[in-house]
Amino acid sequence: MLVSNTEKLRIQGLSFDESRIASIEDLRLLAQRRLPKVIFDYVDGGADGEVTMRANQSAFQSIEFRPRTVMGVPNCDLRTSVLSHTLSFPLILAPVGHSCVIYPRGELAAVRAAGAANTVYVLPTLSGETIEDISKCTTGPVWYQLYLWGGREAAEAAIERANNAGISALVVTIDSIVGGNRERDIRNGAGQLLMGDLVSKIPYLRQFIVRPRWLGNYLRNGGMPKWPNVVVPRSTSRTLSEIRYQGLEWRDVGWIREAWKRPLIIKGILTADDARRAIDAGADALIVSNHGGRQLDCLPSSLKALSEVVDAVGAKSQILMDGGIRRGSDIAKAVCLGARAVLCGRAFAYGLAVGGEAGVAFVLSTLRNELERTLRFLGCESVDALDSSYIRTDLINPGG
Repeated sequence: MLVSNTEKLRIQGLSFDESRIASIEDLRLLAQRRLPKVIFDYVDGGADGEVTMRANQSAFQSIEFRPRTVMGVPNCDLRTSVLSHTLSFPLILAPVGHSCVIYPRGELAAVRAAGAANTVYVLPTLSGETIEDISKCTTGPVWYQLYLWGGREAAEAAIERANNAGISALVVTIDSIVGGNRERDIRNGAGQLLMGDLVSKIPYLRQFIVRPRWLGNYLRNGGMPKWPNVVVPRSTSRTLSEIRYQGLEWRDVGWIREAWKRPLIIKGILTADDARRAIDAGADALIVSNHGGRQLDCLPSSLKALSEVVDAVGAKSQILMDGGIRRGSDIAKAVCLGARAVLCGRAFAYGLAVGGEAGVAFVLSTLRNELERTLRFLGCESVDALDSSYIRTDLINPGG
C-alpha cells in the first residue's frame, strides 16, 4: 500500500484527509478546481461530441461480475509480467503529453511515483523532460512513446537517445495520422497556448490569476517548456510549432523495427486486421486503444475491441489496453477479457494536477486497493487466475 489510509495527503499547500477522497472522480473534481479551464479541458476532453470518450467508461459499467462467494481469499497476488517486467499490479501510466503544464516537472513526478509502485511509466514525445533525465531518476522501467514530430530524421535521433538512455521499450502510436477535432481545445484556443510564444499566453491571464497555486508553480518553473525530445539534428533552432507532424504509415514500422532492437509496442489497435499487421511488422506487444476518445469519435470502446484483438493474436503477442480506467474493478474486467495489463492516462493526470507525485501515488494506491478488494470479493487468489468465467461477457458483446 503506497499511502496509509489514516495519514493526511498534502496537496498543493492544503491538507486533505485521504479518507474523504473516495474515488478517481473526486480527484477529477479537485483537478477542475486547481487547473485553469484551458488546461483542465485539454486533459479532460475528447474529440467531436466525445461519444467514444464516454463509451470507454460506460463499457466497463455494462459488464457484471460472477463471483465465487464461498471462497475464502485472505490474500491476493496482484503481480503480473509484461515484456519481462514483473509489475506489482497490472496497471501502467500511459503517455500524457504536456504533463509539465498540468504540474511542474510533471513527468518527473509521474515516473517517480510509478517507480515507487513498481510499475511502468510511458514517457510521451511531448514531454518537458529529456529522455535521459527521466531514465536516470527512477529505478522502475520506462518506455518511450514515439511520434513522428519532425519526420524520420527526428524520430531516428529520438530512438538512438532512447536506446542509449536504457529505455526498456518503444511505444509507437499509430492512430494519430491527423490531430483529433477536440472542440473544447478549439473553443479555448489550447493549441495556441501549448505551442505558442509568450504573447499567445496573454488571453489566458484571467484564467491563470484565479488559479494562483498553478500560476505560482508555472512561473517558478520558467513557464512553457521547450519539448526537448523533439529535436531535428540539423534544425535545432526551430520551435515545436514550426515542426510538422508526420503521420505514421505501416511501412514506417519497418525502419523503426530495424532501428530499435528492444521490445516494440504498437498502440492504437482496434481491429483483428490491424493486430495481425502489427505482429507481422515485428511488434512484440499491442495496446488496444482509441486514444482515450481524443482522435476519431464514434469508435468502439477499447474494452469492446479488446476481445476481437485477443482472439486474433492473443497467442502470439501480449495484449494491453487503455481507455476509461477509473476503478480497480475496471482493471479486473479488462484482465478477464484477455488484457495482460491496462494503461491509464486521465486518472493519473487528475492526481498529478491535484498533488504532483503524491497525487499520482494516491491514484496508484487507490486503484491497487480497489483491484485487491475486487479479487477478494470474486474469490480469486491472483490476477493471473482471472478469466472470462468471472464476468458476463454477453452484456458487452450482445449475441456474441
